[in-house]
Amino acid sequence: MTILKSSPLLLRMALAAMIGLVAALGLAPYEVWPLTLVSVAAVPFLIKHGGGFWRAAWIGWAYGTGYFALALSWIVEPFFVDAARDAWLAPFALISMAGGLSLFWALAFGLAQLFSGSGPTRTGLLILFWTLAEIARGYFLTGFPWAAPAQIWASTPVLPLLAWTGPQGLTLITLFVALSLSLIAAPGPRRFLGLLPGLALLVATLIVALPQETKMTGKTVRLVQPNAPQDQKWDPDFMPVFFNRQIEYTAAGPRPDLIVWPEASLSSYVYGVEDPFAELEQAAAGVPLAIGLLRPDEVGFYNSLAYFDQAGDIAQVYDKHHLVPFGEYIPFGGLLDGLGIQAIADISAGGMKSGPGPELLDFGSLGKALPLICYEAVFPQDVNRAEGRASFLLQVTNDAWFGSGSGPYQHLAQARMRAAEQGLPMIRVANTGVSAMIDPYGRIIGSLPLGTAGYIDLPLPNPLEPSFYSRTGDLLALFVTLLGIVGVSIRSVFIKALKKD
Repeated sequence: MTILKSSPLLLRMALAAMIGLVAALGLAPYEVWPLTLVSVAAVPFLIKHGGGFWRAAWIGWAYGTGYFALALSWIVEPFFVDAARDAWLAPFALISMAGGLSLFWALAFGLAQLFSGSGPTRTGLLILFWTLAEIARGYFLTGFPWAAPAQIWASTPVLPLLAWTGPQGLTLITLFVALSLSLIAAPGPRRFLGLLPGLALLVATLIVALPQETKMTGKTVRLVQPNAPQDQKWDPDFMPVFFNRQIEYTAAGPRPDLIVWPEASLSSYVYGVEDPFAELEQAAAGVPLAIGLLRPDEVGFYNSLAYFDQAGDIAQVYDKHHLVPFGEYIPFGGLLDGLGIQAIADISAGGMKSGPGPELLDFGSLGKALPLICYEAVFPQDVNRAEGRASFLLQVTNDAWFGSGSGPYQHLAQARMRAAEQGLPMIRVANTGVSAMIDPYGRIIGSLPLGTAGYIDLPLPNPLEPSFYSRTGDLLALFVTLLGIVGVSIRSVFIKALKKD
């Protein structure tokens, strides 16, 4: 600790960045969650002799930059789909995302240092301000809650706790457990207190997440995965190949109760195919379909999900409402368009247009579905905004944009979280994978691996009763966090006053 106390700020920031990078190894596809806990437990020692607000903030920024640089390394992949046009933006995208998101953590570290007194008070405030920063990150400027600390539990028995805590509440618990581990280095019997939050989490997991039987509806859903690489997806030479592949999978027997194609798997025109909708109707042979559709109108394109009924007619359409900044639209588009910067998926002069918001689609005997197109499954608050209770969640996505690295697996992890939070099954169909049926506890019933073409018929689970989180949303986590900040701050002021006397 003496070395840290006397070390210059730049050296401490470099160490913080390396430790932050280790924390990201708890996320998919690595999923070594103990490393995240150990990394976070080291944070109090980094800022223990950190001086004032700005010094601690710089350390927090460095720690976050290391974490997000590895966690979001997949973000460079979309820029190499059209490398001649976009590759030059890839390093700027990663650096700006990692450094920009780290500003939230920098503020949390700085505030914890500013308002704290003793070590335990600083650690308590760090837990609370860090959680508040994560809540803000999920909402500010449309939000980007990707790689939240709670996501380290996506493949563990802790996952069903989300039905009670929600993702922000589980982030609060995760930080509490991890930062409490720093007490193990304290002298005397107090060191054993650092194990108590972890033991409490274990007990809660055993109570809430005991193996539960998944009850089925008796309905079967076919997940169609064409595996179209993004650089070939709209190539006139390959479009009929991928379309015919999906038609073949759709027509195969035995017949399911619903067939689902991934995001943007069909447009109004397919090169080399005279009438794609007629072929689709023939292949379905009376089975309803849910298909990701690029839907043009006079002002641009909508990224949509179309529900085709048993007669082969489009019965309902949902238009994606939470578009990807810089991916499907450009914030301050008029200004940046003049600089030659355009959205990666901007497929027309009018660009992508957003729909009105979350809505349920009636799938007849299967119940009501809440559609989530790609990026929309990242936002738990959007799922909670829908009016009424769905029977299942339906995510269609094109993860070909993310390549074959960590991105598709992290996206899948967040889909599992949405299912567990709501107590709803999820049908997840991805162009290149991973397509999966997820039960209402967040467990994967069956899946198609990343980078393979094929289809799989899987049973649709029944939903659970509405979860506690589905009723409260993030308000409870926000209230507890703010109340904690007020309480710990008052305690810190009171202790300082006693010391002066």
